[in-house]
Amino acid sequence: MLTREEDIDAHALRRQDWTISAIARHLGRDRKTIRAYLAGERVAGERRPAGPDPFEPYVDYVRARLREDPHLWVQTLFDEVVALGYDKAYSTFTRQIRTRGLRPHCEPCSATRGRASAVIEHPPGEETQWDWLELPDPPEHWGWGTTAHLLVGALAHSGKWRATLAAF
Repeated sequence: MLTREEDIDAHALRRQDWTISAIARHLGRDRKTIRAYLAGERVAGERRPAGPDPFEPYVDYVRARLREDPHLWVQTLFDEVVALGYDKAYSTFTRQIRTRGLRPHCEPCSATRGRASAVIEHPPGEETQWDWLELPDPPEHWGWGTTAHLLVGALAHSGKWRATLAAF
């Protein structure tokens, strides 16, 4: 791949009637590479894909699942897509979702950028935040029906947490 500067140099040297071999020697590149850039077959600064995009077959599925439930955990979605045949890493999967903008915007979940916010002082270890989390489709052997509840307590500064399952 040629940089933009090399591409500009190659075109300028060609206009001065330099041969492709002379330009290639001058830039330290292969003749076939120089020929491709001068012919317009390649564009400076852009790489050709090494192969087919492994995420492409799953884009519609991921988009539909996130449209159906914008708060779906990506790990859950990753597990579903792996079962469908996706063979790349979790980090690659999350990067593809971010770069393609597949998760729909949710105003309550978005950061407070640009909006008024209050900072509440939380001295370390003095306050625990409690949250209930609904767990859909718990294992049948739990005997709790279609939903289980998880009570999570987290300390503000340490990141330590404890949780307990509850059936109701």
